[in-house]
Amino acid sequence: MNTAVVAQRETRSSILPMAIIGLLFFIFGFVTWLNGALIPFLQTICELSAFQAMLVTSAFYIAYTVMAMPMAAIIERTGYKVGMALGLALVAVGALIFIPAAYSRMFGIFLLAQFVVGSGLTVLQTASNPYVVRLGSAETAAVRICIMGLLNKGAGIVAPLVFAALVMSGISGVSDAELAVLDPAAKDVKLGELAGQLVTPYIGMAILGFVLAVAMMFAPLPDIEDEAVEGQEDAAVTMLGLKKFPQLVLGSIALFFYVGVEVIAGDAIGLLGKQAGLDTSVASVLTSYTMVFMVLGYIYGTIAIPRFISQQTALLISAVLGIVFTFAVMSGSLQSTAMSAATLAHFGLPEIPNAVYFVALLGFANAMCWPAIWPLALEGLGKFTSKGAALLIMGISGGAVLPPLYGHFADTGDGQAAYIIAIPAYLFILFYALKGHKMRSWK
Repeated sequence: MNTAVVAQRETRSSILPMAIIGLLFFIFGFVTWLNGALIPFLQTICELSAFQAMLVTSAFYIAYTVMAMPMAAIIERTGYKVGMALGLALVAVGALIFIPAAYSRMFGIFLLAQFVVGSGLTVLQTASNPYVVRLGSAETAAVRICIMGLLNKGAGIVAPLVFAALVMSGISGVSDAELAVLDPAAKDVKLGELAGQLVTPYIGMAILGFVLAVAMMFAPLPDIEDEAVEGQEDAAVTMLGLKKFPQLVLGSIALFFYVGVEVIAGDAIGLLGKQAGLDTSVASVLTSYTMVFMVLGYIYGTIAIPRFISQQTALLISAVLGIVFTFAVMSGSLQSTAMSAATLAHFGLPEIPNAVYFVALLGFANAMCWPAIWPLALEGLGKFTSKGAALLIMGISGGAVLPPLYGHFADTGDGQAAYIIAIPAYLFILFYALKGHKMRSWK
């Protein structure tokens, strides 16, 4: 049969599975990037330092390290579809925990809720990312992940805006300066009123999660099995066996650094906005700015790969831009809004200080890291792919480590200067783009 005809049939057969997985990417994008709105919100209602506020991301992303291997084992036993249903159900359970957290305003319960939600997303990520890679040719894997990324980051644009509409609507007088002049009793009432706004949206999220979990059980998703490549026929598929794949191990480290700087750019932007004097209600939507630039980055990747640039070249460009924009954040003004006035204001978006604008631009720099690292790291793994995907998912723990470090340096020094911790991260990503992904032995 003609090769073109076969390829066309394969494309047709992958449309429905891609659509279903695309919905999942939108869902965990929405849930993930709610953190950007939650962090300044919880900092206000729980009266937290910047370091404590960034523990919201730690509780969320540490689940990827703790739960990645157990979830991979579950997927091996149940298959992708049941695993995804379990992930959706766990997200729903985590959403329910937000209800007592809101009523009590106990930060520890919020962190527990974040961990459970993160555990649900761990199984979704462990199943869905290698699934997308395997749905077509290896050369176009980054394009498929870009499409998923558009949905994921598109949800990231929507999530803070929905949060602001549902949670911040009708609430005024919640800037740090306005709260500071209230007596303790009045302040407690105001913060309790603000926290109570979380209840209804999270009940809705829980209901939706359970409904989608049931629907996933009946979704027409074909099973995709890992195939052995030459020389692997008798190899035992163990985590220890992954050490012989340098491109995978280094790729997991690259993802660790990437997710760390991505979370700082997406979730800590609100803290820098508050440092610049912006109101909590404004700071809570700043994640949307970062997500807008990430979406633009994914559109660029979808168009450019592999027509004009390779996956590794896209990763190289991302690393260089990350370094440039980070230094621009550190040296930019927290008073002047000239850059956003010349660009974003034309679309009716509120103006933001130049330094905050460069944090948002990091979204564009970060966009192609995830789509490029995954196929480069999984290349040649064969039947080790599922275990390799779990190792890559563990790299997401960078979101648990680097953001609190940023919060610590922001508390003890300057929130702008604290962005220096992103430079080593981008340098390692640059190394992976230039050499690390090509390595097939440790010698």
